[in-house]
Order: sequence, then C-alpha cells, then structure tokens
Amino acid sequence: MQDQRSQRRPDPTGHCQAPRQFSRRGLLQSTLGGAVGLTVAGEGLAAAPAVPPPRKLLLLFLSGGASQLETFDPKPDSKYGGPFRPIASSVPGVQVGELLPHTARILNRLAVIRSVNTGERSHFRGHYLLQSGRKVPGYPVLGSVMARLLERPGDELPGYVTLRRQNPQAYTDVGDAGFLGPRYEGVMLIDGKPPANIVRPKSLDVASEKKRDHIRRLTNRRFLERRIPGAIQAYADSYRKAAALMRRRDVFDLEQESAADRQRYGEHHFGRNCLLARRLLESGVHCVKVAHHDWDAHFENFHWQRQRCLEFDRTFATLMDDFRDRGLLEETLVVIVGEMGRTPRINYYGGRDHWGDAWSMAFAGCGIRPGVVLGKTNALGTEVVDGAVDAGDLFHTILAAMGLDSTGNHQVGGRDNPIADPASSVIKEVLS
Repeated sequence: MQDQRSQRRPDPTGHCQAPRQFSRRGLLQSTLGGAVGLTVAGEGLAAAPAVPPPRKLLLLFLSGGASQLETFDPKPDSKYGGPFRPIASSVPGVQVGELLPHTARILNRLAVIRSVNTGERSHFRGHYLLQSGRKVPGYPVLGSVMARLLERPGDELPGYVTLRRQNPQAYTDVGDAGFLGPRYEGVMLIDGKPPANIVRPKSLDVASEKKRDHIRRLTNRRFLERRIPGAIQAYADSYRKAAALMRRRDVFDLEQESAADRQRYGEHHFGRNCLLARRLLESGVHCVKVAHHDWDAHFENFHWQRQRCLEFDRTFATLMDDFRDRGLLEETLVVIVGEMGRTPRINYYGGRDHWGDAWSMAFAGCGIRPGVVLGKTNALGTEVVDGAVDAGDLFHTILAAMGLDSTGNHQVGGRDNPIADPASSVIKEVLS
C-alpha cells in the first residue's frame, strides 16, 4: 500500500538493523554445514550456529539522470507533464509512466522514493555524491565500502565490479576506493569483456610461472624488511586479485549462458551487463554496479526517454524475475538510481535539463519493505512537499538494508572516520 511520511525524525541510534534473510541456496548450505558440524563435534556437543551468507548489492545506475516524470512520478495533468500517460501498477492506487509497463507489473516488489532532494545538478559531483553519500572528496564509493565490509577469508573474486560500455566515458568513473586504498578498488569491465591479461601467455609454461611467482614473493619479503609496507602491500593485493581473476575467468564468459537467456535480457549493452551481473553475484562478488547510459536528454527528451526505458524496462523485470526464481532476491539489495533527475520545465529543444531538487529512485530485495511509495512532490513536480531525503540518507539506508551498521567507523591512520555522514540517517519507512 502507499506509505508517505509528513516528517521523518532521525532514528535515535542512527541505525536500523535489518533482519537476516536466507535464500534457498543459503539455507541449504547452512543446513548442510550444521549437519557436518554435528557429526564432527560428536554426541553431546552442540554445533556452532550457522552463519548466514553475507548480503550482496546490485547498483543499477541510470547515468545522465532519468526523468522522474516519465518513470516513477508522472504528472499527467501538469503543464510540464509531457505526452506520455500514466498506467496502473501492481501497487493499488499508484501509477507509473507508460514507458515502464514491465516495471509496473512488479512495482509491488519495489520500494519507490519520489522525494529525493540532493540539490546537485552536476554530473560529476552527482555521481560522486550518490555513490559516496558525501560532498567532500576523498571518501570511498559504495562498491568499495561493500568490498571492505563484506570481505571474507578465502574470497577469490574481487569484492566490487563495475560494468559499463566503452563510450561515452564522461562522468561515469567518478570516485574510487578513496582512503580505503587499492585493495578495494573496483574491477572495471568494459563492453562486457573480461578483464585484460587474465589468460597466461602461451609462451609461459606452468612451471616457469610458478618459479617466477616464487621469486616475486621472496623479493617482496626481502624488500619489506626495511621499508614502509603500504605501496608493496598495494602491489601484492593487485597481484592476488589478478591471479584470482585468472583462476575464475569462466564467470565472465556470457557464452556459457543459453542463447534464450541472452535474448531474454536483450541484445544491448545494458541487457548483457545485467546478465553478467547476475553471474558475478552468484559466483561470490559482493557488489556490482551496472551503468546504463544516455539518460541526459537536453534535446528531444521524449524520444530519448522512450529509447532508454525500452532497454531498461524489460531487462530490469527479467532480472528481478530471475533473482526471485533463483533465490538471489532474498540476499541481494537492488538499487535503481541516477545522479539526478530532469527539470519539470521542458526547454526550447524539447528536452529536460539537470534537476536535483525533486526526483525519484527505487529499492528492491533484501532488507526492503516492498510496495512502499514514499514521499511526494507538488503538482508541477518542481519541489518536494513531503518526506524529503538526500544522498546521505540513501547511503545510510543501503548499509542498513545490507545488515551493516551505518553508524560504524572506518579506521584511517589510527583514527575513526564515520562510514556514513553523521548528519544523515536511515530511511526507516522503506526497511523491512
């Protein structure tokens, strides 16, 4: 049902711990693990409680800024409403733009926020703000934070992978691991291709490779005896990451998916990247960001929004159906957001310009209460009139939905640095 707040007060603790949920796969693993533990412990000894698998994050980033009026917050009776009509969704009384018929079908699985107000109208600053929760530069982006907080001994694949197409690059790569260091940098895949140089050269046999690696490790150890280890450790981390990618390079191969599945997701960059994201998350990557480009519609907005929605809508619904059927939705948080929205006013060229004062985003998956539509904009869509949230609130909420303490700290040079902006807080209304 529809849920809107007139005024949100910060949680006294600044954190809402979301209950852990188990996928069918995770439940089976935990059950088998418990059975083995009982056998090893022997009669009369209690087994250690099963540890649930860590949650995962999929960030679908609508790069350039999708128009809220053509997607999640239509204004059909406004002079700025545009030519498209609203349609009914699976949430009673809630409509979305007609360009999202498949998303409308599954809206009851989402939590939609119609009242994002960051005030930011720069692509570069907006990308960084929405991914770091901060305006001050130097903080790690969300994917790097997840890679740090969710890492486990024995992880082979990188904790954070980002997927985009080759061009345009523009503002898509703003932000990185910041003070967390190179160990938590994202591995970037471009045009769906696997990372470069993850196949051993044919001129190098296995024995020679092992000998070289042994010499490398001995050299590192000797070099570290009289030097500050930071740079050496960063190199070693990068080497281990590359070696792991070589061992697991099969997960990047979409040819292992059926032709029917590739067709279901769509023969375009976004479709292929979403299918690859599903493979990566199932294989153990903690966070994947998929960038969907070309939402920046200063000219012919309605043509461009139609094209972008045609790609996004069917692929997103297919991804959500697959996540549900494969048990991934119970352990994966899905975030649909861009760096800004579009102006309600239509410009001279039939476009909508940059707008950070009143726009929309959505959540789905673990830790999220489905069927919620939070916040409200005025009749023209020019300002938020109920339940405003900012980028810091979204950052807190993502951590809370992942079962992480958003009030915790990073240790930087022996000093505490808050993981999320202390001036912001969790959006409790969308959490389960």
